[in-house]
Amino acid sequence: MALRPLRALLALVAPVLTLAAAHAASVDGLNIHYTVRGQGQTIIFVHGWTCDDRSWMRQVPAFAKHYRVITLDLPGHGQSDQPPAFSIPLFARAVEAVRAEVGAERVVLVGHSMGAGVSRMYALMYPEHVAGLVSSDGMLDIRPFAELAKRATPMSHARRVAAIEGMFVPQTTEPLRNEIRAMMLRPSHETSVGANGAMLDPAIQSNAVVTAPALTIWAGSRNITGLERTRELFPDWEGVVIPRTGHFVMMEQPRKFNALLQAFLRKRAKF
Repeated sequence: MALRPLRALLALVAPVLTLAAAHAASVDGLNIHYTVRGQGQTIIFVHGWTCDDRSWMRQVPAFAKHYRVITLDLPGHGQSDQPPAFSIPLFARAVEAVRAEVGAERVVLVGHSMGAGVSRMYALMYPEHVAGLVSSDGMLDIRPFAELAKRATPMSHARRVAAIEGMFVPQTTEPLRNEIRAMMLRPSHETSVGANGAMLDPAIQSNAVVTAPALTIWAGSRNITGLERTRELFPDWEGVVIPRTGHFVMMEQPRKFNALLQAFLRKRAKF
């Protein structure tokens, strides 16, 4: 008799565990780790430089109630295989491999930092599958990176650590800082160098227009200038700031971030 409650509990939990199970897609022979939760229209969350799919743990439960939510680790990050060379097109093709694997026709891409640039590249390569783009404190218009590339210095470990520390603001709690540090220092030095160089690669510069609706949710620490140029490339674009937040705005203020993302999905996404 004592087993009945346990069996009943397992019957309820088993579907949830199945939905949260890890999967692997493939691009260029590399295994790309991803997870799927929920059902409905599809959102793909794309992490940033030297991060992984844990960046979105504060978004997944909220959106999996009404959407099919996909997180993935880009090549060289998290549980995905290390590529021989890094590029933003490779990252975009990894996203496409996951989309094709789950059979989603149109998706909203939510990209943090470098993930915004990956989302932009994906929209240029696979526009027919894009229902909308949302950036979490990342540049959808990457043309300013051309000047950054000219001044870039080698990505040493010390520079990597300094870059991470520069992403915080006084309001960033110490537990969250430690969580982010641990995540961002986990990938190899090769990933740190390669992924950083991929974003600064002149070959990805483009004046091509993306017609899909787009939203940028800026951190309060961002010094925002020249935003009128973003609409040259994204005519259906809006930007909003969440004050008193650092670079990981979706982790620091998840309720506010989630509310803005939810409004975008309901009112502007073109599934």
